[in-house]
Order: sequence, then structure tokens, then C-alpha cells
Amino acid sequence: MEEIQLILDDTRERMEKSVQFLVSELKKIRAGKASPSMLDGISVDYYGAPTPLVQVASITSPDPRTLFIKPWEKTIIQDIEKAIMNSELGLSPQNDGENIIINIPALTEERRMILAKQIKSEGEKGKISVRSVRKESNESLKKLSSEGISEDTIKDGENEVQKITDQKINKIEEIINKKEEEIKTI
Repeated sequence: MEEIQLILDDTRERMEKSVQFLVSELKKIRAGKASPSMLDGISVDYYGAPTPLVQVASITSPDPRTLFIKPWEKTIIQDIEKAIMNSELGLSPQNDGENIIINIPALTEERRMILAKQIKSEGEKGKISVRSVRKESNESLKKLSSEGISEDTIKDGENEVQKITDQKINKIEEIINKKEEEIKTI
């Protein structure tokens, strides 16, 4: 019984990590308003090492349509600008010699549809990850039959794994729907 509980705890933890990863990926999808977290995935070449942008500059959002980036060192301003342009965010940074200003354009209907598809795609990846954890957990449970654990106990464990899976899939659906609503209302 203890082995089954360990598998269930591990299942919950791994599925929750899948959900949290989805949340972090969706933060990178801009909803038309400026947010410093939009730039979380960007790394800058800093003395030969890829370094997260937030570690080499301060990022603020003075208004809903603007991001303001102030590098700690002026020498890396071009590297920051290049990293932003090479990202898949579709942003056009403007360099004034000391700072970088990014104006976030309003979303067009076409862009909203593209972002909605991207959100659904990320959501599907999250669901696949959760289902993969379910499959591995069920395989681990089946292996316990060789250790003398009854089929009924293993079946109960599998049912519990399915309940956890259903909860996480529903949570992913809620997250996707909320993000799509955010995209459509702005």
C-alpha cells in the first residue's frame, strides 16, 4: 500500500509540474498589454554565456503599451536588442543609446486568432505531458503485482491515477479558456 501511495504522490507532483510549465509558457504569449514577464524566456549573450535578460537589466512597464529595459551595463545594449529581435515574440525594440523601449502594438483580429491557436497548442502539449505521466504511473502500478500486491489494490491505484489525471486536464482546460478570453477581450 505504501508503494501505491508513493506512486500516487509522485503522479500528483509530476502532473502539477506539467500544469505549472504550461502556465509559464502561456505567460510568454502576449495578450496585447505590456508585461515584463513577456521577456522571461529571452537570454542575452553576456560575456560569452547565455544569461536571462532579467539578470542583466531592469524591465519595467510604465504604461500598458510600453516596456522599458535599462541594462546594468551600457555595453550590452546591442546584445539585448538582438536577443529581443531574434525571439519569437515579434517585438521591435528601439535603442536610444542607454535604454531599450519596446512599444507593444494592439492586437489585430488575425494576430488574436494566431495566438489562440498557439494557446491551444501549448494546452495540448500540457495534456500530452499529463497523460504521459498517467501512463508511466499505471506501468509502475502494474509492476507491483509481481511484488504480491492484489489486482484489486492495483486497480484502485489506477482509478486514483485517472482521477488525478482528470483533475489536471480540467485545470489545463480552465487555464487555456482563461488565456483565450484574455486574448479576445483586450
